[in-house]
Amino acid sequence: MRLCRFRHAGQVSAGFYSEAYIVPVTAAAAVHALTAGNKLNIPESDDLLALLPPDGAACQDAAKLAAWVAETAQMLPDAVKLATQSVELLVPVPRPPKLLLLAGNYAAHIEEGGGVAAERAETFPYVFMKPPTTTLTDPGKPIKIPAVSPDHIDWELELGVIIGRRAKGVQEADALRYVAGYTVVNDISDREFHPNPQRKVRKNDGFFDWQHGKWHDGFCPMGPCIASADAIPDPQKLDMKLTLNGRVRQDSSTANQIFSVAAVIEFLSSFVTLEPGDIISTGTPAGVGNATGTYLKAGDRLEATIRSIGTLVTPVVRE
Repeated sequence: MRLCRFRHAGQVSAGFYSEAYIVPVTAAAAVHALTAGNKLNIPESDDLLALLPPDGAACQDAAKLAAWVAETAQMLPDAVKLATQSVELLVPVPRPPKLLLLAGNYAAHIEEGGGVAAERAETFPYVFMKPPTTTLTDPGKPIKIPAVSPDHIDWELELGVIIGRRAKGVQEADALRYVAGYTVVNDISDREFHPNPQRKVRKNDGFFDWQHGKWHDGFCPMGPCIASADAIPDPQKLDMKLTLNGRVRQDSSTANQIFSVAAVIEFLSSFVTLEPGDIISTGTPAGVGNATGTYLKAGDRLEATIRSIGTLVTPVVRE
C-alpha cells in the first residue's frame, strides 16, 4: 500500500495514495464497516507509522483496508475519493527523530565528480545529517534559492528509508525487517557555500562548507507518499529518474548502490540506535547538475520519480 499525509478543508489526515485520487483512511474504514459488516482498528490520526509494518499498532488492519479499497475503488462513493490535485500533500513523516543521508553511495556519481569509487569491502558508508524540522519540504511546495548563496544550488534524487522498529546491532540479513516503508527524497545541495569569504583558512573548511551547504532551509523535499515495506520486497530493484523542466537528468536504479539498504542499516545500527520514524536517504546516482555546471534557478521544476513509490514534484523560487 501507499500512504500519504494531506490537508483538506483545514484538516490533516492520513490517506491511501494514488496519482489520481486519495482515499482518507478513516473515511474508508467507515465505509468498510457499513458494507463489510466489521469494524477495523484504524486510529483517527495522521501518523502513518501506526499504519505501517513491522510494528504499527494498526498495520494489519490498514493492510486489509488498503486491499479492500483497491478492490472496490470504482464503487466507492465520490465523497471518499479526493482528487489528488485538490489536496495539499504533506511530508509523510513530519518530525523524524533523525534525518540521515549518505554521500557517495553510487560509483558513477563519485566518478562524475572526479573521484574514484572504492570497493565496498575497502570502505564504509559516509553518513551526514540534516536538521529535519527546517529542511523537510512538502511535496509540491517550492524550494527557495537562498539569498546568502544563490548560484550553485543542485539536486540529488534519493531513495528514502523509513525505520519502523527500534534497531541496534542488526545484521544485514535481517535488516529489512526493521523497515516501515520507502519514500522519495531530493537532497538539495549548495555546491559552493563559503561563509565569511574573508576567513582565515583552516584545514577542515572544505568539509564544513560542503556540510553547511546541505542545511539551508527547505533543502530536503520528501514524498509524495510512503510505499509500505511489504509492497517493495527488494529495495535494490527500483528504477529512479529525475527531470529538470521536463529534461531527464538522472536515470538509474537502486541496484547501482555501493551499500544496499540492508547494509546501511547494519552499519548505522552498529553504533547508533535507529528509532521508529528515522529516515535514511541512501545517496544519489550520477546526473547531478554540478557535473555539467547546471544549477537551479527560479522558475525551474524538478520531478523526482522512483518506481513503485511515486513522483515528488518541487518547484524552485527565489528566497
